[in-house]
Amino acid sequence: MHPPHTDHPAADDAELVRQILAGRTEAFAQLVDRHHARCLRLATHLLADSDDAEDVVQEVFLRAYRHLGNYRERDKFGAWLTRILVNQCRTRASRNARYVALDPDVHTADLVVNPADDDVARRIELARAMQQLGPEQREALVLRFTDELSYDEMATITGVGVSALKMRVQRACARLRTLLTERTAT
Repeated sequence: MHPPHTDHPAADDAELVRQILAGRTEAFAQLVDRHHARCLRLATHLLADSDDAEDVVQEVFLRAYRHLGNYRERDKFGAWLTRILVNQCRTRASRNARYVALDPDVHTADLVVNPADDDVARRIELARAMQQLGPEQREALVLRFTDELSYDEMATITGVGVSALKMRVQRACARLRTLLTERTAT
């Protein structure tokens, strides 16, 4: 049995942007539907607060819509949107003077590292350890392991060099190992 044939295949992101810029603004809802969950997951990991993350994601989509004329098709729309997201998370964090403190008991569901992993205690410990990382290390880990970006993609999004990002990830992993080892030893 063959899947039903459609005369209108789903438009890719670049095509949706062209449609929006041509006046079919309702096509923006498709971009939001396509990218919202990923943006919310990243913002929640970066800010460690689901309420702040929701606010930031709304602002990200507003900014993306307002600046859609600056999007260049040679870039992937998702990467362009992620750059906006990372910058908005940085702005929010600096306005708060630090990343928002995480209450793992409240936000653990938002910080699932592996959805198939039902070990809640391990997720709570990881969330607590992530909370103790600096914002640059947390950002590098989230982009590398949660969003599974390459170092080149991370460099494009963050404006930080590949070697510096590799060092951040390496140091963050070492710090996490130390923190998690200390917690299990107590």
